[in-house]
Amino acid sequence: MGSGNSEVNMPITPSPSPAAMPNSTPPTSALEETVTVSKDENLEQEVSPVRPVDSDQRKRDVKTAVKTRAAASRKQQPRAAKSKVKKPVEKAKSRKVQRKASKCDKTSPSIKEEKSSPSQSLDVELPHNLGTVPVTQPTLTEAESQPTGADCEIKLAATKTIQPVSESAKPKRSESSNLYRLTNKTPFPDWKFPTPEQCEEVNSALSHEHGAPIAPKIIPRATVEIAGCGEVPCVLDALLRTLLSAATQGRNSSIAYNNLAEKFGVLEDGVGKGGVNWDAVRQAPVRVVYETIQRGGLADIKSRNIKAILDMVYTQNQERYAALKTDSPSEEVDGPSTGVQEGHKEYQIACLEKNLLSLDHLHDFSTEDAMQELTKYPGIGVKTAACVLLFCLQRPCFAVDTHIFRLTKWLGWVPSNLATEKTTFGHLNVRIPDHLKYSLHQLLITHGRMCPRCRAVTGETTEGWEQGCPIEELVKRTGPRKGGPKILARRKGKAKVGAGKKKTAAGTRRSTRRRSASKS
Repeated sequence: MGSGNSEVNMPITPSPSPAAMPNSTPPTSALEETVTVSKDENLEQEVSPVRPVDSDQRKRDVKTAVKTRAAASRKQQPRAAKSKVKKPVEKAKSRKVQRKASKCDKTSPSIKEEKSSPSQSLDVELPHNLGTVPVTQPTLTEAESQPTGADCEIKLAATKTIQPVSESAKPKRSESSNLYRLTNKTPFPDWKFPTPEQCEEVNSALSHEHGAPIAPKIIPRATVEIAGCGEVPCVLDALLRTLLSAATQGRNSSIAYNNLAEKFGVLEDGVGKGGVNWDAVRQAPVRVVYETIQRGGLADIKSRNIKAILDMVYTQNQERYAALKTDSPSEEVDGPSTGVQEGHKEYQIACLEKNLLSLDHLHDFSTEDAMQELTKYPGIGVKTAACVLLFCLQRPCFAVDTHIFRLTKWLGWVPSNLATEKTTFGHLNVRIPDHLKYSLHQLLITHGRMCPRCRAVTGETTEGWEQGCPIEELVKRTGPRKGGPKILARRKGKAKVGAGKKKTAAGTRRSTRRRSASKS
């Protein structure tokens, strides 16, 4: 083309047919029409397309144009609005952010909303000399102009003034926060049972049936034949005997204790005379202790707890001995409210020089402090500690086991729908008179084991049911009954499983015989 009034024709895309004439009707599609750029408006001519472009090329051109347009819009946007356009405000905000934003709007009215920037028109150049297309810059919405949760939190923190908390305003630890704390408060203050009269009635009825147990004035000497529940002179021996008897039958715990005596020896003198030599157990590996008490049940847990208790007692007594020798007893070493009495100081030093593995100093503790001290050891709960207090330290403490828990619920002494073994201990230890705690503990356990009507799972089909129960009129039995629908269904299911196993075994034997016969 020449200069002056000459024209420069730039087609966007050619017409679909290369034979199309200049005088033909121009196509209606925007991508196929011919655009004429002229310096003189009076002189316009249409220029025929250069060459055809296939549909794939057309799609690539559209994609390229879109990408170029987006890139150009990002470059020309302000820096403050760039991140907001790139990452629009999420529709689903967390509740926490919403609360902070609302709080910021209410508490800090000085925060002004940012004005949305006016829309800007941008010309984006299209590829392949297709010209330019006007693009409008998106404006910020009202939600984008508001401060975010993080900004609100920073501004609120800047406006707050930190005020020191006084000592009186700090929360104090309540006395009832410890589950094992012995107090005069019951966990069921509105439950007025049992009354002293009810305790006397049950104690009299069960004593007439099973004999009246009497607490010994002098604790008998220890033996290795029966583990028992801690009725021995040595406190450490009583604690570990009771630990062995937990969650198992008395026969199994006695076997385990006897095995320990045979493996590690028996003490020949001292307070623990006749009991296991626990210092030899402390020096033995855990594996050996585990193999020795395996017959007692839960040997893995009990062996590790026994070793840990012995190591803790030995370390604590070393510290106590050093404190007594330096004439500076402390509460951390000697325990609370003991104070190492003057008359017992030389005696305790002599005992520790002879045997560092001892808990006999707990005799000088109060009942509550002794309970706290015993429950610090691993594997020792309220039931085990209460047994040591009742039988070894001879303190009025009503220990609760599974039989006592079941019978006291049937007697209505605790709310059956709320009580647990720990809360039952806390309630009955307050309600039962001190002079009946030893006998009622022994009688309820004996009756729960022996009575055909008061055992854990029993019913009218139980042998000896017709003999009756001495407290029949006082109890209201609940729970699964022997011969009841649940028990019968469970037994029926076990019978079906057993019959199926027998059939499978018989079929396996028949098939084995057939294979052996065919081979022969």
